[in-house]
Amino acid sequence: MRILAITAAALLASGSVAIAAPATVSVTIGPELQKKAEKTYGVRETALLADELRKDVERALAQSGAHEDARVELVITDAVPNRPTFKQLGDKPGLSMDSFGVGGAAIEGRIIAADGSVTPVKYRWYETDIRQAYGDWVWSDALVTFDRFASRLARNDVRLARN
Repeated sequence: MRILAITAAALLASGSVAIAAPATVSVTIGPELQKKAEKTYGVRETALLADELRKDVERALAQSGAHEDARVELVITDAVPNRPTFKQLGDKPGLSMDSFGVGGAAIEGRIIAADGSVTPVKYRWYETDIRQAYGDWVWSDALVTFDRFASRLARNDVRLARN
């Protein structure tokens, strides 16, 4: 009986400690990229990219504990594939999955902290060496951009606002 009372008291005492929640992350597609998706890449492709960026950022922030209780609002403003998308292959019969090029992406957004302060973020990275693109998947360089962005965001890297 004594152990039960001590356990109950410990649980009640720990209930008053506030636990910080992980950041909530939302990702949208910028208007220019949305137009490009509808006309060239395919809307399905940009939905996939938005989901990947959201997952990468959520995972990195959860692991680091950075920006707890914050809202992270991101916009993918540009993305360039390494290989033709499904829509591009359908629209141009002579195009092949053997075609490849350099890709990358650009991200903008803001972090709204629990206290209401707003921090703008901006990041872009595009591969510059065609030799690095040969074995890549359709969105490999864009996903590298997302990983790098998420890592910098988790480290609270101040260079995010300058790129």
